[in-house]
Amino acid sequence: MFKLALRNILRHKGRTAMTLSAIVFGVIGLILSGGFVRDVLVQLGEAVIHSQLGHVQIFQKGFYEQGTRSPEKYLIAESTMISEFAAKLPEAEATMSRLNFSGLLSNGKSDWAVVGEGVEADKEAALGSYLQVTEGRMLSDDDRSGILIGDGVAQALDLKPGAQVTMLLNTADGALNTLEFEVVGIFQSFSKDFDSRAVRIALPAAQTLLGREGANSIVLSLRATPDTDYVASLLRGKLAERGYEVKTWIEMSDFYVKTVELYKRQFGILQLIVLVMVLLSVINMVNMSVFERIGEFGTLMALGNTRGYVLRLVMLENVILGLVGACIGLAAGIVLALLISKGGIPMPPPPNSNVGYTASIQLVPSVLALAFVVGIGATVGAALIPAYRVSRTVIVDALRFNI
Repeated sequence: MFKLALRNILRHKGRTAMTLSAIVFGVIGLILSGGFVRDVLVQLGEAVIHSQLGHVQIFQKGFYEQGTRSPEKYLIAESTMISEFAAKLPEAEATMSRLNFSGLLSNGKSDWAVVGEGVEADKEAALGSYLQVTEGRMLSDDDRSGILIGDGVAQALDLKPGAQVTMLLNTADGALNTLEFEVVGIFQSFSKDFDSRAVRIALPAAQTLLGREGANSIVLSLRATPDTDYVASLLRGKLAERGYEVKTWIEMSDFYVKTVELYKRQFGILQLIVLVMVLLSVINMVNMSVFERIGEFGTLMALGNTRGYVLRLVMLENVILGLVGACIGLAAGIVLALLISKGGIPMPPPPNSNVGYTASIQLVPSVLALAFVVGIGATVGAALIPAYRVSRTVIVDALRFNI
């Protein structure tokens, strides 16, 4: 039966080519669309991690919910000890301390409300690979009087690198304090809202402004993003009893969670459309192939072959077609994904973002498996009803098709 099925496939070259084409293009479409979706989500996540949040952050309990109003009340007393402990984890690449503050930034003519961070500048520069400096340079540990400002802040106050600004805020004791800074650079992140208010200064300068030592958060940068949940769980077990809370980057990024949900729904519909097109195309090709050969099947039954034999023969032909088409589509999809990724796909900035990016097609094992299964399953499923109908055709009626 296998030899006969293979000979039938090779004999009807036109029908076979059309059926294989439908299967191959469907498998390729699923691979490319699924790989593109995954790349969009991965790049968005990496942008969140490497421009603002890091992988994991450690706070005093209550800081994440209420600390933005009074960050000086939620200083980590054991910041050095916790940083050293976290840095020893094999998954950790770097740890860094941040001190949060809010105040007014003045250019001498007007003021602008800002939300600032005192940072370990050299470590933050290594973490912030998705933070684009559009003018000037990154902040460094030597810039005790330097300030890095968001693009929105620069536009609001008409600032350029080299400009002198004054930071005014309340200290932890309630007094007013001011410091003079020189703008060393202007940055853009993935978020316009962040850029419109954010500034960064060296950690010692922030401690001087607030009149307090210590930090509000300890940020962990990991060697691999998939280790985030494991590291966060480990740290919670060690630090929860000491009055600290641990948050992952996903838990701190409401924008990312909502954007992922939006993209998944949009691209889920796209993949559903591709899947329906595959099914309809394959069903059409299989129907044409089976019903044009009713006379052949009538002859087989007239020669003594059972209806079950005809049914199994038709199904075997389509299993072979599905397997061959899925393999070709899988190989072609992988090659196309690699070629497209090599050149990249220029993408505009996502919603609420200033920065575009270059997308690629990721080879995701689950997507490859799904595309392969769909290629075979669609072909076999499309053949069930036509194969059953032709096997139940009365022999005399089937033989009339040979006339």
